[in-house]
Amino acid sequence: MTEGEQRLYDIFNMLKIEYVRYEHKPVCTIEEANQLDIYIEGKQCKNLFLRDRKGSIFYLVIVDEKKQVDLKRLAEKMGCKSLSFASEEKLYNYLALKPGAVSPFGLINDINKAVQVIIDKDLVGSSSINFHPNVNTATINISYKNFEKFLEWCGNKCTVI
Repeated sequence: MTEGEQRLYDIFNMLKIEYVRYEHKPVCTIEEANQLDIYIEGKQCKNLFLRDRKGSIFYLVIVDEKKQVDLKRLAEKMGCKSLSFASEEKLYNYLALKPGAVSPFGLINDINKAVQVIIDKDLVGSSSINFHPNVNTATINISYKNFEKFLEWCGNKCTVI
């Protein structure tokens, strides 16, 4: 277990957030995760680390795994001129994550609260949802209510679209 993963569990314990951890081989995409020979209850989420046109505003977009994200349409809904994927370097600088392990749990590393969180409205109120715990060799299942509690503790701006 990495230091970043353990720090997340320490925060969960502090916040009294219950979770179930599923260990598995490394997976970098939803497609790879769906090929695992394990059943994980709840909604699987796709997480995209994006930036605005100028590269001055960063977003963590969380959507249901089954959705395709149209960046042009999403930018319009968000009131941005355009969106594109942020670099590996920016992902690491802001969230201390590597590609293939993008997760809202990386917000624990965003001390300046610079990353804005965009949540798919279809995830709101789900019984439980799943994310990597800052590494791609495990998946965490938590209730949506506890996910909201975590986001509130992080303090980043969150928008539901």
